[in-house]
Parts: sequence; structure tokens; C-alpha cells
Amino acid sequence: MGAADVIPGVSGGTIAFITGIYEELIESIRAINLKALRLLGAFQLKEFWKHINGNFLISVVAGIAISIFSLAKLMKFLLETHPLYIWSFFFGLIIISALMVSREIKKWDLLTITSLIIGAIIAYTITVLTPTSTPDAWWFILLSGAIAICAMILPGISGAFILLLLGKYEYIITAVSEFNIPILLTFLVGAVAGIIAFSHLLSWLLKNYHGMTVALLTGFMVGSLNKIWPWKIIDTELINGIAFDVEKNVLPNTFEQVNGSDPLVWQAILMCVIGILLIWGIEKLAVAIKK
Repeated sequence: MGAADVIPGVSGGTIAFITGIYEELIESIRAINLKALRLLGAFQLKEFWKHINGNFLISVVAGIAISIFSLAKLMKFLLETHPLYIWSFFFGLIIISALMVSREIKKWDLLTITSLIIGAIIAYTITVLTPTSTPDAWWFILLSGAIAICAMILPGISGAFILLLLGKYEYIITAVSEFNIPILLTFLVGAVAGIIAFSHLLSWLLKNYHGMTVALLTGFMVGSLNKIWPWKIIDTELINGIAFDVEKNVLPNTFEQVNGSDPLVWQAILMCVIGILLIWGIEKLAVAIKK
């Protein structure tokens, strides 16, 4: 999940869903409530730990933290030096993930199909928005953490890409790389508040409208494929007098004409297949472990 969360366009929630821990993750986060605080305040540590499913949560959080701090620089390097390979790999990953998550929908009807389409439209719309210039004030870092963490646990909507849209992706990645404690703590406080509040809504939706909610989450994945398309060209657009570099998806032959470089079609297909096989293997492993 941590590796996915540092890449704009890929969601840690997708990884949680295909490995079968998504609903347990949401329920465990939701358990951090007033009852948990009362248990903690009364120093009933054993009951508190059991109430919040502590062993599970600490494993997930530790894994995400280790991955983010160890992979932030590597992912930034790979996206700068081998973008076509990386995006092709994740394109395959999201395709197979969407197919696997859709299997959770037991009954397809008008409502689930509508939810799927709405999810795809929302995710696609987010991917075509233009990044903006935003303040570096503490309150905006707090808000960015709250918004990004909600996206991070939604399959198909990338928290890293939301940070990109908010103009805070490089700012936070730099803070991670330089271990800037004040910025990271501010971001973390916002993230904790955001994820606890959002988990209650997600938990309620999954319990009461499971099929529609899963269809919506599947739609998010399908719509996010626009962001992950491997062949891109950079255009400069002026917005309110500020120049932004905007990525546009193109076909491989257009990519070759504009950039004057090999579109590496077969290599891209191979990386896409590797992404598909990796997720298929993870799912099989998760099923075997569960059994």
C-alpha cells in the first residue's frame, strides 16, 4: 500500500482491496472512537488494543511507513528516468485489480451499473484537472493531509495525485526525503483526523449498500486508467497567468513523432503483463494464506 501511495495515479486502497484486507482496514480505523479513547484514558490498554484491532493496524501502518520512507526517492527516480515502463506496469496492475474487485459484486442491476459509471466519471474528471498553486501555510498542509488520506484508501483514486492537484506533491515528497518533522507532523495530524472521519462513512456504505459501493470503487479504478496511460506528451498551458506543464495521453505513433523517441510498444506490453501477473499472484497468495 505504501509503494502504491507514493505514485500519483495509483491507490493504496486498490492494494488493500485485492489482498482482501479492505473491509477489515476500514472497520479497524472506524474503531478509533470515543470508546477507544475512554479505554485508553482508563489505562485499559489490553481492551483498547483489542477494540481497535491493534495488531492488524500496526502491521499495516508500519508497512506503509517503511515503504513510503524507503521508496519515495526510488519512485521519484524511476518516474523521471523510466516513466513509460512504470506507467505500463501500473496500467496492467489497475486493469486486473478492477476486474478482481468487480467479482465482489454478487448482483449486477441498474443501480450497480449506474454506480460503476458514476465512479468512472468522477475518477476520470479528477485525472484531467489541472494542478494549481496553493499556500504552504500549516492549515493548508493539515487540510491536504485530510483530503489525500481519504483518497489513499479509495481504490482507484490516488492520494498522491490529489496532492499533485493541490500543488503539494513535491512539497510533501521533499519533506519525506529530508525528514522535515514539523511539516510531516502537521500533515499526519490532518491525515489521522481525515481517515477516522471518512472510515465511518465508508463502513456504513459497505454494510448497507455493499454492491453499489463496490461498483463505485471499481468505477474509480476504471476512470483512473486515464491518468496511468503510458504514452504521454507535455503541453504548457497558461492558467491565470501561471504556466503549468500538462500531460496529455497520445497513441504510440504520436508519442514517437512529438518526442522523437522509440515508444517501446512491446516493452510496454510486457510491463503491463508483468503488472497483471503480479496482482494475480498476490491474489492467489492471499487466498492460499486465508485458507
